[in-house]
Amino acid sequence: MTKKELVDVVAAEAEITKKAAKIAIDSLLAAVEGSLVKGEEVSLAGFGTFKVKTRAERNGVNPQTKAAVVIPATKVPTFKPSKALKDKVAK
Repeated sequence: MTKKELVDVVAAEAEITKKAAKIAIDSLLAAVEGSLVKGEEVSLAGFGTFKVKTRAERNGVNPQTKAAVVIPATKVPTFKPSKALKDKVAK
């Protein structure tokens, strides 16, 4: 599903304009992004949890030169689905 399709579904379900649905979705995504940037966890009951994890520094290999390289530590966003969502998808 693309963002445009999501806007169409939200507009139809909530009986609002597509413009209002797009604003609502953009606001939700901005709020989640802002919280993750601050290092906060975002938990949506019945859906799942977004949080930031730190990946440790590790060794890697450049595939072109076969030279060993050090891949620096980095922060990455992660999503853990709730049990309810897992159960619905599994059916």
